[in-house]
Amino acid sequence: MKTQIIDHLFRHHSGKMVSVLTRIFGFSNLEIIEDAVQDTFIKASIKWRTQLPDNPEAWLTQAAKNRVLDIFRRIQTEKKHAPEIKNGIETIAINELFLDSEIEDAQLRMIFTACHPKLNPKDRIAFALKTISGFSTKEIASALLTKETTIRKRIVRARKTIHNLNIEFKIPQGNELPLRIENVLEVLYLIFNEGFHSNKKEILVRKELCGEAIRLCKSLLKNKHTNISASYALFALMCFHAARLDAKITTENEVLDLKTQDRNLWSYPLIQLGNAMMNKAVENNEFSSYHYEAAIIAEHIKAPNFEQTNWHKILEWYQCLYKLQPLPSHLLSMAVVCLQSKNHLKANYYFEQINPNDLEQRSYLFYGAKANYFLAINNKTEALNNINIALEKVTNSLEKKFLEKKKLEMISSSL
Repeated sequence: MKTQIIDHLFRHHSGKMVSVLTRIFGFSNLEIIEDAVQDTFIKASIKWRTQLPDNPEAWLTQAAKNRVLDIFRRIQTEKKHAPEIKNGIETIAINELFLDSEIEDAQLRMIFTACHPKLNPKDRIAFALKTISGFSTKEIASALLTKETTIRKRIVRARKTIHNLNIEFKIPQGNELPLRIENVLEVLYLIFNEGFHSNKKEILVRKELCGEAIRLCKSLLKNKHTNISASYALFALMCFHAARLDAKITTENEVLDLKTQDRNLWSYPLIQLGNAMMNKAVENNEFSSYHYEAAIIAEHIKAPNFEQTNWHKILEWYQCLYKLQPLPSHLLSMAVVCLQSKNHLKANYYFEQINPNDLEQRSYLFYGAKANYFLAINNKTEALNNINIALEKVTNSLEKKFLEKKKLEMISSSL
């Protein structure tokens, strides 16, 4: 139990400490800072074996403060020109940087730095999960279906880019902010998506990634420069999706689609929070892709049951989304929506515009949906052909079982 508490605290506290200490010492000392924070947690795990402190988080904050002096000494040893810390004004300033409001500000600065457009998009996610969220390289590799060595290279490359380009540890202002916040929202969206629909072979849902994306998005809403309508819309979208997490997988580890999910398991406090955030998101007429995606899932949530879903309205929202983002995944969603409303002709119109290879790892979704289309028009031979292709291409074992079950239903219905 104590190990779990320490692990939890490391995940949620280390990012705060790294951000504050980076603000004090700068990015050139990031490796020293990360080592220092890790040392603090190792000491905590040893010291807390017998008894946990009354307030573990306060203990860790104090320990991190104490490490400031150690870090200064280490930097002074390695770099003779480093500033000298005394017991006067410098110490007071450092203490002030550990106030809750300053910790939040430091984390927000770290988010914007990690999501800088000059960084490689793949490096951004790895660096953000490591530096802001406290994920180990092993956890990041597992989450992103990538080798640990690759993740290490991405993190090192991100650090080098930040150092070589002298990227500032700050929240951008003025004309620079809209473009930068776009990058931040995209990274948070990708982190959440990986948690909601994981590429990992044995796990479909990774709640820790969803939770981390929500936490980071929430930090944007607390700052007057970053609580824009798109931030509220993304937070609403995350709330709506997270509300359904417990209904996605059965106790027997089987995948349930929207049609078969037990809606009583949906989290209504999260849905209410999502609704409140959407109200904030639509206070002006600046609609982002997150607005339309949140509107789509809101329609699903509004419906008392699957049969009463307003498919016409959902298709409208998808058409708006596609105008903004002409992606093959949106075309596929529109085809699926048309199937649900029994508009087979229009469904096929959308299918014909899609090259399944453009969907990459998700191409099995195209063939699974196409199987449903052929089944709907009573072409069972082509339905089985497409479900077989879907089974060849799917990597997640839970989704594979779901498709296998669908195939058995097709076979039994044709007997």
